[in-house]
Amino acid sequence: MIKNVHGNTVDFLGAAIIAGQYPVGASLPPEPILCEQLGVSRTVIRESVKSLVAKGLIFTGPKVGTRVLPEEQWNWFDPDVIAWQAQAGLTPEFLRDLQALRQVVEPAAVRLAAVRATEADIQALTAAYLGMKKAIEEGGDYVTHDMHFHTGMLAASHNRMMVHMSKALGALLRTSFEISTTRKDAPKASLPLHKAVLDAVVAKNPDKAEKAIRVLIEGAHQDMEHVLSSRRKLPTLAGPAKFIKAP
Repeated sequence: MIKNVHGNTVDFLGAAIIAGQYPVGASLPPEPILCEQLGVSRTVIRESVKSLVAKGLIFTGPKVGTRVLPEEQWNWFDPDVIAWQAQAGLTPEFLRDLQALRQVVEPAAVRLAAVRATEADIQALTAAYLGMKKAIEEGGDYVTHDMHFHTGMLAASHNRMMVHMSKALGALLRTSFEISTTRKDAPKASLPLHKAVLDAVVAKNPDKAEKAIRVLIEGAHQDMEHVLSSRRKLPTLAGPAKFIKAP
């Protein structure tokens, strides 16, 4: 999606804050300097500051100016904040926080999906599963189909809060899938686990669906901990997803 001047300015400043270019408690440069640096008007700067305040990155006040807040106050459910953190680098602490969130949210969402999924939801989930299967058998984009499968489960819960959480979980899911594709035969081994989740949702069996997704999540958790403990470089999310090579 192409962003306008305001969107690009928010992106630039938000990414700079999360990357640590403006430390906690530090002030952003004055409006005239930002205008000159970014080639935008004062109106754009002011609107961008309002957006960053709404995301919890900064606060403004009389006599204190515009200052950077600690990361505990950042809105981690904001997809822009997640994207900026991914751009700055995914830390083990960040990934473990998201993994813990996934262990809470996804089983609950899948239980709801097993009750509430529509025919359109089932078709989308089946297409995602078949896309994963084809990538494993013929080579191709496994990660994107895997993302569609899991975010599709959250959407099939028809719970607005859980659907919104899928944006925050996106960075974790993408990283988890990138990690799994680096381990020999991991995607192939996980395919039957995905099928078990899908079959349980189609059968409208919430208990079986929850059990199946917990097994799947635990496998992803073990893969991630293996990589984190080995201190290997974490995958970057800056570019397109890696493709699986044809057998």
